Amino acid sequence: MKKLGLMALAAVLALGMVLGISQVVRADIVQESVTYTIDGQPYEGYFAINQGFGNNQPLVLLVHDWNGLDSYEMRRAQMLAEQGYATFAVDLYGQGVRPRNTEESQAESGKLYADRATMRARLAAGLAEAQRMAGVDGDDVVALGYCFGGAAVLEMARAGMDVDGFVSFHGSFETPAGQDYSRTQGRVLILHGSDDPVAPMADVAQLAAEMDAANVDFDMEIYGGVDHAFTVWSAGDRYDGPADRKSWRALLTFLGETID
Repeated sequence: MKKLGLMALAAVLALGMVLGISQVVRADIVQESVTYTIDGQPYEGYFAINQGFGNNQPLVLLVHDWNGLDSYEMRRAQMLAEQGYATFAVDLYGQGVRPRNTEESQAESGKLYADRATMRARLAAGLAEAQRMAGVDGDDVVALGYCFGGAAVLEMARAGMDVDGFVSFHGSFETPAGQDYSRTQGRVLILHGSDDPVAPMADVAQLAAEMDAANVDFDMEIYGGVDHAFTVWSAGDRYDGPADRKSWRALLTFLGETID
């Protein structure tokens, strides 16, 4: 797992202070690794829940970026649990498959971009596992993802998965041939930087047109001059504290309106 550097740690603490997260709220957080199988192969997710909020908590399914499930997603899951959202960080690569560099990340994510049926199967299996966790309300679910995970969440939306909402943080938006948003069941929230070279504003406009054509209930927040990976504390100059905080507040508002 990657360790947070000093700048990244400072960013996490600053975000917590801005949002009023207290040590008392964190006291009842229970965290665990969860091993589950898909087609006989092991996958290892991560679950965080604040037991102080009781049973039947709304559920967030969190999809990792192209680096695979690591300390970044775990911390985001904890932050959501602190707010009363039981969170399951899904594993799309397989137990022990954790890319160590850009080339490995590109290879692993590329396999799933090229095989959308397998991507969907792994997302559906992760969702089913999350809904079985103790203390959750499996009928109140929002899926969110970062970068590659944002693209995966939109794949869930196009697949018509029974989820109340879908949130993409600095994701990519290409719709594969033969797909559209006509089966999307939940609301969609796009949180994106206007200077993102991975998904430039032309892609954002195309996505909006596709969702309009399908009568999807969606909103977008665009952060001016903000690069790709703006929420990732370890992303160096790409990390943007103001956009990170704005997008986190937008997420919490969306969750409150959608599954609270």
